[in-house]
Amino acid sequence: MICPFCRHDDSRVIDSRPVEDGTQIRRRRECPQCSQRFSTQEVALLNIIKRSGATEPFSREKVLVGVRKACQGRPVNEDDLVLLAQRVEETLRATGQAEIEANEVGMAILAPLRELDEVAYLRYASVYRNFASLEDFEGEIALLRALPSNASSNSKTPSSASKTTTSSSSISGKS
Repeated sequence: MICPFCRHDDSRVIDSRPVEDGTQIRRRRECPQCSQRFSTQEVALLNIIKRSGATEPFSREKVLVGVRKACQGRPVNEDDLVLLAQRVEETLRATGQAEIEANEVGMAILAPLRELDEVAYLRYASVYRNFASLEDFEGEIALLRALPSNASSNSKTPSSASKTTTSSSSISGKS
């Protein structure tokens, strides 16, 4: 690391500590040439490879925007969405790869979204997986029924969950 005071091309790390949910490291450094101290912050890069081949840095905000659309009109609060975006980023960083295909980001969103809200999951999956027919929806709903998520199995019985979903859908559909 170049010293910002004397431009010497080396420095010694005195202290390191994680910041920003552990995604960054703050380092306190000292220059062996002029003995001045300075701080740096290091961030592990996580780039997304888009379908076009272009790369861009991972953005939790982009995850939030997509998931908010799927959750529109659903009983999901902003804190839950922020936690979902954090879980997605943690899942992607846990792979240890610096570059991830955009397709993998979508796949990483599906599981936590299903736990959060099954209707929002269906909305997101229908766009993400390009559902083209009613059969696509029916197949996905059959999978949802066959493998109940943790959120719905812990909070409601299957029959009351479907009644609640139906009444919520009809209310939000009229407004």
